[in-house]
Amino acid sequence: MTEKQLDLFGINSDLSIWEVIERAFPSTEYYEVEFKSAQGDFPATEFWKTYSAFANTNEGVIILGVSEKKGRIHIDGLTEDQIDNYKKYFWDNVNNPNTVSRNLLSNNDIKVVTAENKKVLTFRIPFASRTERPVFLTRNPFGNTYKRNHEGDFRCTDEEVKRMLADSSAELKRDSLILENYTVSDLDPTSIKQFRQLFISSKPTHPWHVLEDLDLLKRLGAYRVDRKTKKGGVTLSGLLMFGKEDSIREQESLPDYFPDFRERLSSDKQIRWTNRICPDGSWECNLLQFYLKVWPKISSTLPKPFALNSDERVDETPAHIALREAFVNALVHTDYSLSGNITIELDTEKFVFSNPGTLLVSVEQYYAGGVSECRNPSLQQMFMLIGRAEKVGSGVDKIMSGWKESHWQRPFLELQSQPDKVKLTMPMFSVIPQATLDELSSFFGDVSVLSADELTALSFCLIEGSISNRRLQYALGSIHSTDITSLLRRLCTNDYLESDNNGRWTTYRIKQKVDSSRRKVDSSKQKVDSSRQKVDSSKQKVDSSRQKVDSSRQKVDSSKRKVDSSRQKVDSSKRLRLSKESLEEQIMQICKDNYVRMEDVANTVDRSVGYLKNKVFPEMVKSGKLEKHFSLAYHPKQGYKTTKKYAGKL
Repeated sequence: MTEKQLDLFGINSDLSIWEVIERAFPSTEYYEVEFKSAQGDFPATEFWKTYSAFANTNEGVIILGVSEKKGRIHIDGLTEDQIDNYKKYFWDNVNNPNTVSRNLLSNNDIKVVTAENKKVLTFRIPFASRTERPVFLTRNPFGNTYKRNHEGDFRCTDEEVKRMLADSSAELKRDSLILENYTVSDLDPTSIKQFRQLFISSKPTHPWHVLEDLDLLKRLGAYRVDRKTKKGGVTLSGLLMFGKEDSIREQESLPDYFPDFRERLSSDKQIRWTNRICPDGSWECNLLQFYLKVWPKISSTLPKPFALNSDERVDETPAHIALREAFVNALVHTDYSLSGNITIELDTEKFVFSNPGTLLVSVEQYYAGGVSECRNPSLQQMFMLIGRAEKVGSGVDKIMSGWKESHWQRPFLELQSQPDKVKLTMPMFSVIPQATLDELSSFFGDVSVLSADELTALSFCLIEGSISNRRLQYALGSIHSTDITSLLRRLCTNDYLESDNNGRWTTYRIKQKVDSSRRKVDSSKQKVDSSRQKVDSSKQKVDSSRQKVDSSRQKVDSSKRKVDSSRQKVDSSKRLRLSKESLEEQIMQICKDNYVRMEDVANTVDRSVGYLKNKVFPEMVKSGKLEKHFSLAYHPKQGYKTTKKYAGKL
């Protein structure tokens, strides 16, 4: 589920609706907002659908008395009588099982707030806990359960409802299920032996080391005897951790099981993968073997500085611990009843861990850490016993702190729907690369006057092309959304940022500034005709009325016009005017044969890097005219090349 960002400054008033919400619910950080006019009556049908969707997906706020049209919001306001009637209607119905299955709100979750001198009624809908989901309308969850994506509320399928019902069981131990007709012969003896060796190495004094294999498997939860029937068998966790490939992927167990590692470290676009590890019949593809094969591949990409602890060499850094925890999390939190792959991706710029399933805690709880809801606790215990997982509740803390200590961008979690998938991206970039600082300095001069958070916001704008309030929350982590509101407003007021004014989904971009050390323009004396080219009068005193240049006839060969900027100070507003098509054609000519850095293209076509980054290149990449050398736009060595389709037409 791709998160869209709410506009912070969509209303021209001293106190916007967004600031009002943040003051009303100061502890709410990761949320969405839904507006409903409610001028005629309480919008019952749509209100309860959104109530269900927020409760089943993530926290949200419903506001009655505000309408939204074409992305713009308007404060309609409510009368005192409407507010009293709507409150009464809500409390009468939220506790009625014929309306909705569960009441999640208290009095503190409903507040009357004022924006633009008009009163509106707000409802904070919390994310329901695992045991409370699904939250549905009427008395039947099937056909009446909703979830949320960036397009709005959608009705859950029966399969999605069944999975939520399964997740809501009081004691979530799905991997303890005994598989009928499976025995110890379906397990790989080599994997059990390797586990023992890792277990002894990790916990050399543990009393379970003296147990026979079957007894050890019972203690691990890999084999279980049903107390009622007295029948014993291999559990789902046992088959996943130690199973033989043929047994795991049988139709009766997990036919869609397919752990997949994909490595892409070559800049050659013709090479899809430089390495791939997936079930191919050459190895027993249980989780232990998958971990043992993949971990050396991904961990070797991290630096291992020499360090000693009690005269023993320490080869792991906090980044290694963070990476391993993310890897193991993907394995132990997967919903193995779903189709889809566990996918581990590595390229030159990031790690990506994705697994089928949903997040059992809220996004806010995930980032805060300390809360653990594991879908497969037996698998988690097995990895903990061999020292490959952190103690319960501390895993996400290790991921965030380990990456922060390496001064890399904060790991970013995405929730996707239909099919359900959890995706964690761990970028391997400095939060503020030196090249970015240099470019910011070229725009704004001395940036040392900015705070660390302001500098981070500007660097993300420059690196990624734009920034949103939600994206900045993930990037900064500890800063509260109210403070982000003030930060963005301050940067806009001081002409560092500008917004696209796209209603509630506003994004913010770098506001182009003229470098005063290079372009000293006295606006009171220089009224410039934009169709003319003004040249340093100390060098070329030319009657401007005689220099009317037909821009459509001037196709400039950049190799012949390398002008010393200290001698020729050209007002950016007087540059040669080119049509969009002509500018794109020039860029494609420059990038026809090789990957070219955006800075070099900017110098050649006499345009700013910010202009190309924000206005030109994204559209050319999207339309298939240019291709990136690296998949992430903010790679420090990023280059662009004309695609074969368009290169052949030049």
